[in-house]
Amino acid sequence: MDDAELEARVKNSRYPRSSTYPARWVVENAMGPNPLWQAEALNAVLPLSAGMRVLDLGCGTALSSIFLAKEFGVEVWATDLWIKPDENLRRIDDAGLRGQVHPIFAEAHALPFAEGFFDAMVSFGAYHYFGTDDLYLGYVARLLRPGAPIGMVSPGLVEEYETLPPPHLKAYWHWDFCAWHSPAWWRRHWEKTGLVTVEVADQLEDGWGDWLRWNEACDAFRGKPEWEADMLRLDAGRSLGLTRVVARTVS
Repeated sequence: MDDAELEARVKNSRYPRSSTYPARWVVENAMGPNPLWQAEALNAVLPLSAGMRVLDLGCGTALSSIFLAKEFGVEVWATDLWIKPDENLRRIDDAGLRGQVHPIFAEAHALPFAEGFFDAMVSFGAYHYFGTDDLYLGYVARLLRPGAPIGMVSPGLVEEYETLPPPHLKAYWHWDFCAWHSPAWWRRHWEKTGLVTVEVADQLEDGWGDWLRWNEACDAFRGKPEWEADMLRLDAGRSLGLTRVVARTVS
C-alpha cells in the first residue's frame, strides 16, 4: 500500500491535528486504537497549556507523548513498561523533542516521581490494565498537584453486563477484556475515592467506528486481516466503544 492510499484510509475529519502526522509513522508504531485520535479527543475536554508537566502513563511507543508536546507545548514524561526508553528516545529525537519528552521505563505501581510534581496525567488505551484496582487512583493522584486534571481513553463497554462476555461476542472474547468498563462504571470507580471530581465520563462519538476503521487500515497495510476488526464489525457499537473519563484532583 502506498502512502497516499494509507493517508486516505486514516484521515479523520474529527481529528484535524492528528491528520497532519504521517499515517505510515502512526500505523507502524501504534499499539491498539489510534493514540493520536484518542489524545485529540481527550484534549477536547481536558485542555493543556504550554509548560505544563504531563504524565503520559502507559504511553507505548510515545506517539501520544510526542503529539501532546508538539501540539500543546507541554513537557511530557512518556512512561511505559513494555517499550524500552531507548526505543522511545529515538522517536523523540526524530521529532526534535529531546528535553521536552522524557522516556521513562517504569511499572505503573512503581513510578519514580515526586508527590505533587505533575500538572496533569493522561493515559491512552492503557489505564484499564492497571487502574481497575480500587486503590490505584489514590496511588497515582498523589503525584499531581491539587486541582490537576486526570484523563484517560480506553476500550470499554457501552454498559455493564452482569456476566461476560456479551453473548454475541463469545467467540472473540479474551479473558482480560473483563477490564473493559462503561463510562458509568469508571465514574463511580473514581468518585467513590473522594479524591477527585469527575467532570466527564462518556464514550467517544462513533468511537467503535473509528476503532474499526483504524484496525481495517492497519490490517490492509500489513496484508494480514485480524480478528479484532471482525469483532467490531459484528458488534457494530452495541457493546463496545472507546470510553473517555476526565476528573480533577480535589484541591
